[in-house]
Amino acid sequence: MASQVREHRQALLQRLPRLRLLFVALICLVGVRFWFVQAVRGDYYLELAENNRMRSVVLEAPRGLIHERHGNLLVENIPAYNLIIDRTRSVDVDQSLAFAATTLERPVAELLEVLGRQAGKSFFQPVLIAENLSLSQVAQFSATALENPEFEIEVGHLRLYRYGPMTAHLLGYLGEVTEKELARPESDYRSGDLVGRKGIEQAFNSLLRGVDGERIVIVDSRGRPKEDYRYEPSDPGQQLDLSLDLDLQQEAARYFEGKAGAAVALDPQTGEILMLLSAPAYNPNLFSRRLEQDAWRELIEAPEHPLQDRALQSAYSPGSVFKIVMAVGGLTDGVISPQSKVYCPGATRIYNRRFRCWKRGGHGWMKLREAIKQSCDVYFYHLGKDLGISRIAHYARLFGFGRITGIEIEGEKAGMVPDPQWSLDFRGTPWFPGETISVSIGQGPVLVTPLQMSTMMAAVANGGFRTIPSVARQKTTPELEPIGVEPKALDAVRDALMAVVMEKGTGARANVPGLEVAGKTGTVQVIRQATWIRSEDLPYEQRDHAWFTSFATAGDKQLVVVVFVEHGGKGSQAAAPLAKRIYEIYFRDFLDSRESA
Repeated sequence: MASQVREHRQALLQRLPRLRLLFVALICLVGVRFWFVQAVRGDYYLELAENNRMRSVVLEAPRGLIHERHGNLLVENIPAYNLIIDRTRSVDVDQSLAFAATTLERPVAELLEVLGRQAGKSFFQPVLIAENLSLSQVAQFSATALENPEFEIEVGHLRLYRYGPMTAHLLGYLGEVTEKELARPESDYRSGDLVGRKGIEQAFNSLLRGVDGERIVIVDSRGRPKEDYRYEPSDPGQQLDLSLDLDLQQEAARYFEGKAGAAVALDPQTGEILMLLSAPAYNPNLFSRRLEQDAWRELIEAPEHPLQDRALQSAYSPGSVFKIVMAVGGLTDGVISPQSKVYCPGATRIYNRRFRCWKRGGHGWMKLREAIKQSCDVYFYHLGKDLGISRIAHYARLFGFGRITGIEIEGEKAGMVPDPQWSLDFRGTPWFPGETISVSIGQGPVLVTPLQMSTMMAAVANGGFRTIPSVARQKTTPELEPIGVEPKALDAVRDALMAVVMEKGTGARANVPGLEVAGKTGTVQVIRQATWIRSEDLPYEQRDHAWFTSFATAGDKQLVVVVFVEHGGKGSQAAAPLAKRIYEIYFRDFLDSRESA
């Protein structure tokens, strides 16, 4: 009996290490599992626990309002109702989306696609699946809140551009932040944020966007809010006051109905932009609602190119307006004097090639003042030959051509000022002397934007000082930099430009009795003609472009106005009348006081 007990005891002792090992293994397994839950998956379970009792609600910061110079509101924010889904509160997400699709009258696949784009978000984070709900849709979701607690109505802000296409290119629009922008180290954007994409909205985005707030609420087991835990209010974006004059902008918009082109008005002393219009335009309010692909494709494929900002992102040949640069350069370098004479028989031969004047019978003997007043091409052909392309390019650059003006709006084009080095670098051919003759009247490869044209004219108006255009209201008068031309040359050219308008020259249609108005017309051939065919008799796309650049003075006030009409024909007929109307509006108090005196 005792031997049997010893045998059992021996067997038990032999098994004990195995049991001890098994016990230790179980303890280690529990420890590893505990470590995995606490260290590896700790954040997940902490978030799960927190989201069972707390929910974070982003308080969207209202974007800053935008006003024009007289206080008229251009851009504001209006309430917008958005649909949010909290997947943690849904028994069946597919079924929830089917219900939402029925209420919204949208395909389920479309909502699934929206949800799929948010795949990177935490499962506990609510997702925006529909925007700009109608009041009836808001009522339907509110009425079924108990049956569908996963849906919430979020009140946000919708950007409203009060004047639509009239200020579209100037103000720009908003667009959803991209993945690339989100990935930047300095980015503080959230997925779905709207940021400025063009115009003022883009240039002043950091000032306008504000800082979002946050509301953290304690919820019950069914996800219903019970009380606030923490509340951080949003900080609205700052208000922006523009230098724009709404009356001038509206007048230009009316003039350009059915036309294509651009118009610019600025103060030559401060550089403040009072009018900046591009036509045709688009409705920026479309972008406030996250533009669909089909609508975007329709915009970019439109034959009239409404997204193209013709004021500062399109460069054109300047035509006879370039004669201003030629005249200042010729006088400054002493190549001509105000008394220099050239005979215009209607055409001339230079470098064994015939160059004709716009006037078939010619102008006869021309001095500089009359040559500018009547826009005689032959006079400037000979001036161009004597100056040469290098000196022409030099003076064009002094006036700001061939480089951006420095306006706050992004995407500005620099245009083009050709010279022999440019020809070698970009065309791989030497510069031909005959090209200089074409450039001397603003034809050929010289290209400028309407905004550049306005800064050139500002330098003429203010005595040869460079103006940097600005769309923001200036609090102080900026210091202007001289461009480096002879003051007497500018005086002579200004006198001739006044004759263009006030002495029945080519710009007579811009004359405003009581004002000193100086200007220059320009007509740019789109196709080279071998015969005398009137521009209006050609197909639209082959008709000449029309320019009118000018400035007016009344007391200590000045205003520069530039008008460009694509395929408009003669500058005197298509562009000058708008400049006259702009001057009448801007100087109306001065003109009224003269009439009542």
